[in-house]
Amino acid sequence: MLKSIQIKDYALIENIFVEFGEGLNIITGETGAGKSIIIDAMSLLLGERATIEVVRKGTEKSIVEGIFDVKKNNKVKEICKLNEIEYSDELIIRREISLKGTNRCFLNDTPVTLNQIKEIGDLLVDLHGQHEHQSLLKAETHIDMLDDVADLTDQLILFSEAYYKLNHLLKDLKNLQEKESLLKEKKDLLEFQIKEIDSVSPEIDEDEKIENDLRILENSEKLLSLTNEIYESIYEDENSIQDRLSEIKSKLNELSHIDITLNEKVNEFESVVAILNDISSYLRGYRDKIDIDPDLLESMRARVSSINMLKKKFGVTLKSVLEHRKKIGDEFDLVENFSSKISEINNLIEIARKECGSLAKSISTERKTVAKKIKKEIEAELKNLGIADSKFEVKIVNEKAEDNYILIDGQKFTYDHKGYDKVEFYISTNLGEDPKPLIKVASGGEVSRIMLALKSILAKSDKLPILIFDEIDIGISGRIAQKVGNALKALASYHQIIAITHLPQIAGVCDHHYSVEKKKIADRIVSSIRKLEFDERVNEVAKLMSGEKITEAAINGAKELIASK
Repeated sequence: MLKSIQIKDYALIENIFVEFGEGLNIITGETGAGKSIIIDAMSLLLGERATIEVVRKGTEKSIVEGIFDVKKNNKVKEICKLNEIEYSDELIIRREISLKGTNRCFLNDTPVTLNQIKEIGDLLVDLHGQHEHQSLLKAETHIDMLDDVADLTDQLILFSEAYYKLNHLLKDLKNLQEKESLLKEKKDLLEFQIKEIDSVSPEIDEDEKIENDLRILENSEKLLSLTNEIYESIYEDENSIQDRLSEIKSKLNELSHIDITLNEKVNEFESVVAILNDISSYLRGYRDKIDIDPDLLESMRARVSSINMLKKKFGVTLKSVLEHRKKIGDEFDLVENFSSKISEINNLIEIARKECGSLAKSISTERKTVAKKIKKEIEAELKNLGIADSKFEVKIVNEKAEDNYILIDGQKFTYDHKGYDKVEFYISTNLGEDPKPLIKVASGGEVSRIMLALKSILAKSDKLPILIFDEIDIGISGRIAQKVGNALKALASYHQIIAITHLPQIAGVCDHHYSVEKKKIADRIVSSIRKLEFDERVNEVAKLMSGEKITEAAINGAKELIASK
């Protein structure tokens, strides 16, 4: 819902702020007062482009800011999250149009691009009239509207899964076929590299382990000499450490017999001796295991050299070498078994084409059933709105294909992520004319009434929360005007509607009434807008009925219209 809009220094507008309500919001005012200027300003919030001509004379920039209630619009929330825009239940959209050409866009005070504003705008508002922001005049949206009415969400999810599965298989096949000639050219090289690596057959982390073993083996003589010297120093040398420790122990025992408080130190000394004995015992065993083997040393050096050569050619680390071996091994196996692999994927693709075809056919049947229902309802609604001889059709076509296709009853059809149907609305508004694409119908009030009829039928399923109608009453009056007003009122049960009208039959049934006025202030013409209270509403509707001179009959008629809502 559009909660409010503020417009500053835009065309004839100096500064206006207006709050809109739920339901049907009607804007009235004399021709040239600035009603369409307000709609133009609203279109800026939806991502329409602007020129510096809109900047009010004597000012530097125009500002249009709208506050929208988006708490029920999950798509807006997703876009904000995706673009790292702070999200809240209120979304503030602001456009600044500067004479310097530095036009700026903001979402919740975060600078964004015009395309991002438009993406959000397309999820919030449908604007009908002389503007281009009309979803029903975009043929690509027709299939979504039909699917909403048919409630095909679950079926479309299933089809989407099958669609992406098929496309993934087709992509795999294409990649495989592109690789075929290249891999065949590389076959000899792959085979040579595999043999080169396999001739060494390195194991994971072998280089680190063997380099440690080699370092020990290369220093075996030094290790033997040092461990032997340590052992002899402890036990075998004249005045060895063991002999000296024995003397110290004897003296400590003698001291402890004199002063028992030294017993604790005697025990600690014995622990030191025990630790030393453990160390010497370990060193003796370590010394006895040392093997000075020149042949083993050369063998290990050759092994390290072979592994380093592989690392130099195929990767900085041994892990990289082993990963390369797996990769070229897989590629070589693929070359050797190319035909069977291609055949396997083609079989899977054939199954996927049939699965997609079955789901697409089921969806298409549902669409055609709902299309017949929509045709009757919309033709009846258009007749009710004064387009008596209208014909409406939902054209669903399917195109044959040769290359990229799904299979339906053995035949090949083009497809996309929504199935194999191409959907477009066709309409004729004059007797004897064949229906033509909706996007080519007449503009102005007739278009707006067609949109109103469509929206009335699609109301419950339409995802856009705000509808804006400009010039909806052109070319109608009397009984038809009353019906248009009633249709707008009914549609306002599902959407917030903002509409400009000159007809009392439409203005009288609104929930909120606003009047646009043009005044001369200090040699300048300024447009303003205000919300009308009940008595003001009666006068405004009466003025629409009788002109500037409001009669008693017009007052009474206005009260009846307002009361009838």
